[in-house]
Amino acid sequence: MSPGAAPRASRARRAFLAAVLAGGVLAAVVPAAAAAGGGAAMRAPAPPCRTDQLVANSAERVGATGWRITVVNDGPRPCTLHGHPRIALAGQGSPDRNTPLTVSPQGRARPVLLRVGGTAATVVTFTPVLGEADGYCASGADPTVAPSLVVGVPGARGGLQLAPDDGGEFALCGSTVRATPFRAAPAN
Repeated sequence: MSPGAAPRASRARRAFLAAVLAGGVLAAVVPAAAAAGGGAAMRAPAPPCRTDQLVANSAERVGATGWRITVVNDGPRPCTLHGHPRIALAGQGSPDRNTPLTVSPQGRARPVLLRVGGTAATVVTFTPVLGEADGYCASGADPTVAPSLVVGVPGARGGLQLAPDDGGEFALCGSTVRATPFRAAPAN
């Protein structure tokens, strides 16, 4: 045997032993994670959420110019939201009769798995209307006021019409809003 043969054999045995131990640990951890509901990565992803399986009751004011919009999966199966909402202004009529707004995405979107009863939220901010009562826009444009918004979810047709939770109206300057991507949210 050559002088370097013993250390090589020893290194090979240690590498083999480490691989066996790691395999044993993984074999013990993966079934436990799957049993605890953590095996989602092993299953096929849930289909995209459809508008008819989601509910959005109202928009909650966040600061002076923002609104948190929360959607709930009220459907029979889990679904996935991935992306930023579509936003439009609407009156008291059908959500299909609305004025679409340009959405400036804020932040990177990641898929959100919504189990049945699960919630996700986005925050939408407007360019504020200044002053009191009739208000004005710093740009000189006329403010836009609407009693409700229509929120569309990525990849789905139609929208969910909702009003502010404080009973007021949505007021903005311009036709662009900023919106965060949908993120998982705690249930209320």
